[in-house]
Amino acid sequence: MEQNRQLSFPSPCVVYLGDVSDEDCCKTGFGMADWAAERTIGQIRSGPETASVGLPDMTIDEAASAGARSLVIGIAGVGGHLMTAWHSDLIRAAGLGMTIVSGGHEPLAQVPGLAEAATEGGATLVEVRNPNARFDVATGIKRSGRRLLTVGTDCALGKKYTALTIAREMRLRGMDADFRATGQTGIMIAGGGIAIDAIVSDFVAGAAEALS
Repeated sequence: MEQNRQLSFPSPCVVYLGDVSDEDCCKTGFGMADWAAERTIGQIRSGPETASVGLPDMTIDEAASAGARSLVIGIAGVGGHLMTAWHSDLIRAAGLGMTIVSGGHEPLAQVPGLAEAATEGGATLVEVRNPNARFDVATGIKRSGRRLLTVGTDCALGKKYTALTIAREMRLRGMDADFRATGQTGIMIAGGGIAIDAIVSDFVAGAAEALS
């Protein structure tokens, strides 16, 4: 049974927002800006009319010059697709040596020319979701410790922010508390977790047991 999957990518990073105008699609960007500000130096977007997460605007070349070592795709749109309009930017960043981090459902390797650019630039392609992860079915056996689950009726409602805020306050009060991420943005923030929506449904409860 696979345990809590660790995730690491070089810091500092820059958030990529591309040509997206709907801020509701930028939850990964907002998550990095709000919860990983110490390792996020800016945002890359097509123009002033597009969505912003409040970070300094940079071009890809400016981000590289400023020392950005990773580009985090800050968009979490419906279906998790990598839009064709973003391809050239991702290729440019990889060619400059930036690790490309994606929480989407579409593999980065499917972007034509991106793997080659990463090889030439000495960069890495990081997939946060792992559809090949394997877990046992849940046992339901009572365990020590207490767990708080935040749930909602849709995406981008505040489940992660609620959990992160509660965990932070508990630690401030001297409690031994830890945030366990089940979504792509939380995994990027926490440095580990399991993307539950990439797990076959029969094994979701087992994955939750393995994670917590």
